Amino acid sequence: MREEKYHRLFRTLLMIVAAVSLSGCDWALFDSKGQIGIEQRNLIITATLLMLIVVVPVILMTLAFAWRYRSSNKDATYAPEWAHSHKIEMIVWGVPCIIIIILAIITWKTTHSLDPYKPIESDVKPLTVEVVSLDWKWLFIYPEQGVASVNELHIPANTPISFQITSQSVMNTFFIPQLGGMVYAMGGMRTQLHLIANEPGQYFGLSGNYSGHGFSGMKFQTYASSNEEFEQWVAKAKQSPNTLDFESYKTLAKTSENNPVEYFNVQPGLFRQVIGQYIDFKKHVSEAAHHESGAEE
Repeated sequence: MREEKYHRLFRTLLMIVAAVSLSGCDWALFDSKGQIGIEQRNLIITATLLMLIVVVPVILMTLAFAWRYRSSNKDATYAPEWAHSHKIEMIVWGVPCIIIIILAIITWKTTHSLDPYKPIESDVKPLTVEVVSLDWKWLFIYPEQGVASVNELHIPANTPISFQITSQSVMNTFFIPQLGGMVYAMGGMRTQLHLIANEPGQYFGLSGNYSGHGFSGMKFQTYASSNEEFEQWVAKAKQSPNTLDFESYKTLAKTSENNPVEYFNVQPGLFRQVIGQYIDFKKHVSEAAHHESGAEE
């Protein structure tokens, strides 16, 4: 009796802890504020509902069978020789196969329509933002505006944004849950992501890939505003006394945690230099290996 009492108390406490833990969950993926995010949310919901066509009946039948064929029910049919039913086989295999086919078609279509490299169709000219993941902060470069910011992203609402993404060191992922998409940032490589904010607002951004002990501080705020407010922010950033060229970039790239927001006037072509440093390094290593092999000969 005492053990059963303790087990009941433990289960109750476990349920309370689970409820408290889940109360802190953020449903950002289901509160999408961008065209891409909305389509991805709808895809998640559609796939879940399709799979529930199998999951819900299985759970209900499990409970129903357990109740109907309990040991105390003497009226339940007893058929020890029963072994096979074509009707049951057709349902058990047919329904999941149909669902898989439907999911495959949906996945095929959305894989192409939601390709992160595919530009968003719009009458508005896209804004290019070059993104560099550093240890442990984010650098956003606006090549057309000639400014850059750290840990703060400003974009005009209802304007397609073309993100060009790379990393200074280890791999990271660039992710703004409410706008959709998550793309890797890798050193010496350029990946792309196209997003759009359908309405003004403030959206949380982060890295979804662990990259060291300062990883928890790799967060930033995305501010989607009107075109006028965006231009005002650009003018504010241009007033910064800090200039970011490749030499000062090397200083900025040094590891730091919970880095404050900073603004810079940026040197043209900086993003290409960030990627190019690894290309030059690979070339240097290749030439060194070639010289070594020649010396041995």
